Amino acid sequence: MSRDRERADAVYTALLERAGERWVQPRKERTARLLALMDDPQKTYRVVHLTGTNGKTSTARMIESLLRAHGLRTGLFTSPHLERFTERIMIDGEPIADGAVADAWDEIAPFVGIVDAELEAAGDAPLTFFELLTVLAFEACADAPVDVLVLEVGMGGSWDSTNTADGDVAVFTPIDLDHADRLGDTIEKIAEVKAGIIKDGAAVVSSRQTLEAETVLRRVAAAHGASIAFEGQDFALAEQRLAVGGQQITVRGLAGEYRDEYLPLYGEHQGFNAALAIAAVESLIGGAQRAIVGDVLADGLQGVTSPGRLQLLGVAPTVIVDAAHNPHGARALAAALKDSFDFDEWGLVLGVLSDKDAAGIVQTLVPATAHVFATAPDSERASDADSIADLVEGIGGRVTVHPALAEAADAAREWAASSDRRAVIIAGSVVLAGEAIALAADEDWKSGWRA
Repeated sequence: MSRDRERADAVYTALLERAGERWVQPRKERTARLLALMDDPQKTYRVVHLTGTNGKTSTARMIESLLRAHGLRTGLFTSPHLERFTERIMIDGEPIADGAVADAWDEIAPFVGIVDAELEAAGDAPLTFFELLTVLAFEACADAPVDVLVLEVGMGGSWDSTNTADGDVAVFTPIDLDHADRLGDTIEKIAEVKAGIIKDGAAVVSSRQTLEAETVLRRVAAAHGASIAFEGQDFALAEQRLAVGGQQITVRGLAGEYRDEYLPLYGEHQGFNAALAIAAVESLIGGAQRAIVGDVLADGLQGVTSPGRLQLLGVAPTVIVDAAHNPHGARALAAALKDSFDFDEWGLVLGVLSDKDAAGIVQTLVPATAHVFATAPDSERASDADSIADLVEGIGGRVTVHPALAEAADAAREWAASSDRRAVIIAGSVVLAGEAIALAADEDWKSGWRA
């Protein structure tokens, strides 16, 4: 192991000693205090800030790729990671180098003790994993340096640590019920929290929303003197059709129409994400006055990847992984299985974390599948495989129980290998998706099934 790898791993170990990502307090002021001691690195570049319930990471990756195609140096901060934490901070389309993340941590470390001491004196908890990771990303992007940071919220918006940055463009993917215990139990309440990323004079672009969410976003944008554009009204996905390895899309943007562009991702929802990404980039580079040049758009879209989102892991049989972990994501996945692939039967390897709506995910995905292989992600927050199986049986689904992913995947691949009209989808958790990607690489699923 290289010295830089050891240093980067030591940074992650130090972060893990902090309160975890699920420990959330509405307190962005602590992050702001640490950043102020460091001369506010997040103010040294432009920012595109994204929130919503689903589609944030895919849309963020599309925006980043399009900006990079314009010749801009980019940063990208997303959560969570699939395999290694350096995936969360991308510089010019690549995970941050181990040495760079370790160097950024060395710059932050002297100030962390100061803020922790202040918090302790005030009777407050020390800085958390996500608060420090956010600051680490801001500092690393300033060190790079980047021209634009594409920034995904951790949770919500108004009090999220990432909201210490001022977004030139605020991007909203579809808002649905999720994290209701922290964000609110209605779409209107959740939209209020997410609308907190809208800054004075910003440009706001949004997916099509429910009337409740749209009303909130329009009101908050008006209060901040921000422009606002909605998918379906001000820009739109005009057409999409299947293509080899993805889809062809036509988008009516804010500044121009972009016809028959190739997007190397499956799923109707990814076409809508692309339309939103295009509108966001138009907003940053010139709004309705400046369209994206054709070659730049083609290069940007063709360079898009979205690991863990309808990602092909294996052949003979086909194995797809998707990080769908709530009912909204499950609905998009179920539609994609029907519309983007030509298989008669799907085997579903399903593992869900205990703080997610497992029943809602099961009710959405099981009718689209022939056999469920219930398992559990490798996490102390995982729902056990038996409880997932009980939910499946409760709605009449066919299910078998496999405590570990490797066992479930073997059983599913063997089931699917018996017919060229069968395939496997692994879903239910970002943690499970990361495990599946690593397992597929270790076992070389792309060489085909070997009994």
